[in-house]
Amino acid sequence: MRPAPLLVILLALWAGVGVAGGFGWLPMRAWWWMGAAIAVAALLDLLRLRRRATPEIVRDLPEALPIGIEREVTLHIESGPRRQRVDVFDLHPGGWESSGLPRALLLPPDTVSSFGYRLRPTARGDFRFEGVQLRLLSPWRLWRQSRLAGVPQAVRVFPNFAPLARFALLSAEQASRMVGAHLKRRRGEGTDFHQMREYRIGDSLRQIDWKATARARKLISREYQDEKNQQLIVVLDTGRRMLARDGALAHFDHALDAALVVSYLALRQGDAVGFFATGGEQRWVAPQRSLGAIDTLLRASYDLQPQPVATDYLAAATGLSLRQRRRGLLMLVTNLRDEDSEDLLVAVRMLQRRHLVVVASLRERAIDEALDAGIHELPDALRAAAAARYLAQRAAVHDALRHQHVMVLDVTCEQLPAALVEKYLAIKRDGML
Repeated sequence: MRPAPLLVILLALWAGVGVAGGFGWLPMRAWWWMGAAIAVAALLDLLRLRRRATPEIVRDLPEALPIGIEREVTLHIESGPRRQRVDVFDLHPGGWESSGLPRALLLPPDTVSSFGYRLRPTARGDFRFEGVQLRLLSPWRLWRQSRLAGVPQAVRVFPNFAPLARFALLSAEQASRMVGAHLKRRRGEGTDFHQMREYRIGDSLRQIDWKATARARKLISREYQDEKNQQLIVVLDTGRRMLARDGALAHFDHALDAALVVSYLALRQGDAVGFFATGGEQRWVAPQRSLGAIDTLLRASYDLQPQPVATDYLAAATGLSLRQRRRGLLMLVTNLRDEDSEDLLVAVRMLQRRHLVVVASLRERAIDEALDAGIHELPDALRAAAAARYLAQRAAVHDALRHQHVMVLDVTCEQLPAALVEKYLAIKRDGML
């Protein structure tokens, strides 16, 4: 309970009357009577405020939110039998970006008033709205009181699943092109038989079914499709390297978004998709088929956070080998350094005994910008030289992996989704699994 500005002004005036009475300009009785009147009014106004019921508040907000996407939150406030003024502030999780708060309202009697504000989650995981902070003004505006209204509400912040929702309306090829993957067109040269059809100009001779041709007395070709029922395992590094940031999100957030994109498209292709997080916190989701598996991946990964620890690639390879016995395509997303070379090569050799391995190494956008920037002074030259040396060391690690027949993607966060999708589809097209 705090005095409102009006009460402070009245007390200042009362003090002024007291000073005037002390100099004999006003009778002291005026000071006594004014003080008594202010005290009585303040006491009555205080009692009326304390007896006033706290407005009921309901928050209109889904239980799951995507990270980085601004949305509107609506508060519904039910007022009492008297008109009242109130300041409203929703106690959303700290660090989230918001606009439209606090809000000053004049609530009509016996009505439900609503207003919205904009809110942008900035981190994934489990969060909690503790309630709504209200500041009520007394009927005579002499007092202000803070109260907590509403009930706490738990929310979960997931990776941005809006692209996945758009992909559901598109074919697998259209969705692949939407993320920027450059697909090479071909005609029915997969490994699984699909159907018989009439010969078309451009079909290879090995596609012709001579027995069917003899029966039909015209050329009949076999059409094939990409083999299904294969397995894709997305492996995400949760160590310290993924704490680096490009823009508002950490590398790990970009990597998780890209992993969900390639997983969804693989599920659309009829393959099973699994998930393995290693380095900091570990998570394992065994390969599953059908589009419902994307919900399992979202629930298993939404609260994962990178940790400031070094990633043990050899331990990760051992754990993955014990969990995944069937041959599959392993896509490891990390951020390689030259000091990782020895451990990573041993881990890759272990995995290659059974699996096909792709390593996606994230490159900081700031490194490219340092090389592209103009050189005018000595600090600019030193910065460019350091960036060039850093990239040369990364390239040496990548070359060592390629010598072990490992496919390596050296990409920025923006390029990662398209690169993963394009490599996955190329492997499917070439029947490498």
